[in-house]
Amino acid sequence: MRKITAGLFIAADGVVESPEQWHFPYFNEEMGAAVGAQLGAADTVLLGRVTYDAFAGAWPAREEAGGEDAPMAKALGDTRKIVVSRSELEFTWRNSEQLKGDLTEAVTALKAEPGGPIGMSGSTSVVRALLAAGLIDELHLFVHPIAVGRGLRLFDETADPIRLELLSNTAFTTGVLHTVYGPADK
Repeated sequence: MRKITAGLFIAADGVVESPEQWHFPYFNEEMGAAVGAQLGAADTVLLGRVTYDAFAGAWPAREEAGGEDAPMAKALGDTRKIVVSRSELEFTWRNSEQLKGDLTEAVTALKAEPGGPIGMSGSTSVVRALLAAGLIDELHLFVHPIAVGRGLRLFDETADPIRLELLSNTAFTTGVLHTVYGPADK
């Protein structure tokens, strides 16, 4: 069975919304390597529509520009991308398709397909649903030393408890903690 790894930038107060407004001062080579390892190991990327739109609006242009992140942009472009959305979508970024059917059933079937790891980045509502369904094998939280104060949090007050087991924890020189959790009940 394929493994799903999800990665999220998160503030110390649990906010995951709009990381582009607070994340970049903490980005360094350590974090780039960790994010690249988590997402780059995947042969399939599962994304919510909002995250997909942000990625599709940035990465193809970065690949075309040929700058220092062009290899990562090309790798993302070459990777199979599956987008979760209730609305019918049209794609302009290569290797993109829409997840069909019930989220839990479709992702369970995807995990049973032959292939390598399935990576996720952002996509908070999809991560929440898959965590609740017990389908995420590793949750990579990049905890930033900032309290944003307002915005969408990873876990809301209505969520049922989800027991997690600490798999690893690494402190970066910027103060960001790369904390990896797995399901405690597996």
